[in-house]
Amino acid sequence: MKMLAGFHAVRSRLRQKPESVREIYMDVERKDTRAKELKEFAAKLGVRVITVDAKRLDGMSGGTRNQGVVAHADDLQMPQFVEDVLETLDEPPLLLILDGVQDPHNLGACLRAADGAGAHAVIAPKDRSCGLTHSAIKVSSGASESVPFIAVTNLARTMRDLKDRGIWLVGADDAAPQTIYQAKLEGALGVALGAEGEGLRRLTKESCDTLASMPMRGTVESLNVSVASGICLYEARRQRGALQAR
Repeated sequence: MKMLAGFHAVRSRLRQKPESVREIYMDVERKDTRAKELKEFAAKLGVRVITVDAKRLDGMSGGTRNQGVVAHADDLQMPQFVEDVLETLDEPPLLLILDGVQDPHNLGACLRAADGAGAHAVIAPKDRSCGLTHSAIKVSSGASESVPFIAVTNLARTMRDLKDRGIWLVGADDAAPQTIYQAKLEGALGVALGAEGEGLRRLTKESCDTLASMPMRGTVESLNVSVASGICLYEARRQRGALQAR
């Protein structure tokens, strides 16, 4: 059984797999339009909404900010291995590889960007990285339910395996002479990004086929990893669309 906290996460699961939602608990004090719409949506799907006090909701969500709504739902059977994802695709894979991202809010936002861009999976090492915590799931706004998060024991070895499968790996690096707009991002692709400030580790960087920089026009030196993920993934989608339009 899984706990979903917040309006985005609960609505997303109701849209995707309403039969997996057992019941929804809502703050008895929430009588606003947003709460009313969620109650009506759940009622149409046959999901019971139970009103409780805020203290009970906070206990159910383990301290995670819940916006006055929590749902109990069945665990979804998400792919656990990269191979499981690749074998189901009917288009060239688009993967996001995260190296050393330890902030759950950043991970959640990266998952949200990956979902928006239609990425097929987010891959990260088990060590020195954040897992799918309640905070990461909450920030993902339901994306953790649609984009497989694959934690691997050895990231460099996984990247080598991806290359053996014909997947082109591009790493984001501030010192790279070419920008992401000049790099080849079409076709089977994995985009690798490191934690803000630290960037990619040496072995991860060496495992990439090429490196590309993010053009910075202002005074800040770098972007948040989730923002950079969105830019890279959407540029990859743009290049795919331009290629198909030729």
